[in-house]
Amino acid sequence: MSSPGRDPAPGVSAALADAPTTMAPPVERNGTFAALAIRDFRLLLIGTTLSNAAQWIQQVTLGWLVYEWTGSGTALGTINLVRSGPALLLAPLAGIAIDRIDRRPLMVATQGFLFVISLGLGVALAIGFADVRLLFLFALLGGAAQTVDLPLRQTATFDLVPRSQAPNAVALVQTGWSLMRSLGPALGGALILWFGPSGNFFIQASAYGLIALAALAIRFPPRRVLPGARAGVWRNMADGFRFIAGNRVTRTFVMMGWVLPLVIIPIFSALPPIYAKDVFGGGPETLGILMSAVGVGGIVGGFITASLGRLERRGVIQLVALAGTSVSLGAFALSPDLLTALPLLALSGAFEMVYLTTNQTLLQLSIPDEMRGRVTSIVSLSMVLAPVGAIFAGTGSDLVGPRAITAVLSVIGLVIAVAVFIGSSTVREYRLSQGMAPARHC
Repeated sequence: MSSPGRDPAPGVSAALADAPTTMAPPVERNGTFAALAIRDFRLLLIGTTLSNAAQWIQQVTLGWLVYEWTGSGTALGTINLVRSGPALLLAPLAGIAIDRIDRRPLMVATQGFLFVISLGLGVALAIGFADVRLLFLFALLGGAAQTVDLPLRQTATFDLVPRSQAPNAVALVQTGWSLMRSLGPALGGALILWFGPSGNFFIQASAYGLIALAALAIRFPPRRVLPGARAGVWRNMADGFRFIAGNRVTRTFVMMGWVLPLVIIPIFSALPPIYAKDVFGGGPETLGILMSAVGVGGIVGGFITASLGRLERRGVIQLVALAGTSVSLGAFALSPDLLTALPLLALSGAFEMVYLTTNQTLLQLSIPDEMRGRVTSIVSLSMVLAPVGAIFAGTGSDLVGPRAITAVLSVIGLVIAVAVFIGSSTVREYRLSQGMAPARHC
């Protein structure tokens, strides 16, 4: 597969539009894997996929250790809250850094920090230091790094591909996330059995080292920092919030993005250890199988979304995907055994991926290139909602059981899908072509 390099293309970014060039723009390709024709996007995708692998291995290991040491569903939810808590303070500042600092050094520094703390925790566990407070400290520090890394990678995607190929690129990134959600938990469960939890954190440290090398190889396009991005920190933060509040499309899809972390993701993140141990009577291997089933479905959903091409009615697709996720999870809650549960989890993972990818694509297309870092980092504050939902799911599991709380959350998701379809023309009538013209900051 030949690489068109990084020739400027219309709509990539304001910086690229201003960059002088005498080369012709690349020929844009169609199809499920169109964005892979771009070399630098391929490198970004490799690094992002490795990062996702490390994060899923980490989630399985932390979840298993916390539940093994405490036996508390509430503690499972709490560590997810600690992991996302830094976003409350750091996300707006991270966005300012992303708009001001070159991508490569910021990405390498973030991966280096994650390498150090993962290696440190692995060593502590290997020498027998078993204190749950250490796990919470690691979750806090790792969450701080991810607060920068997540919006940075989302922004870099739009730096490296033409705007018309952005939906395909986002879908491929999310497919890689699902692939690692499928393989990562299984690997995490196997490593707990084979090498103990410390081995998982050594694997994570190795992954972060490889990600830093991939970042060094990416040829990021030249970018011009606009004068507004050099203004004071408080003004920059206010600009991001003001844009979201004043743009109806962005504001609507931001709120739609809250549904997954509050209602759906807690089922996938907080409850699997409880289902594995208390419902299906298994161990780490059962936990890995449950989470991998969701990932397999997500891979299918990612490829489906990447193949949609120029299909216009993305708002309706998003709502149908939310309804499908809710119904399949409700059926999972009623499943009598593991064999019945796995295909239902896979189906829910497919619908969830279509919803997530569609929401992220439409949201990013509504953001001006010169403000993408600031606005994306504010949008990433929704990560804080996932631990809130996880605490609700974990506490609800302690009170009424995992099946009942799963059913409750599924019904809430279905009600939201129906209500938005009836009440929001912004989502119901949205066409993909609305996002193809570059967004402007007014």
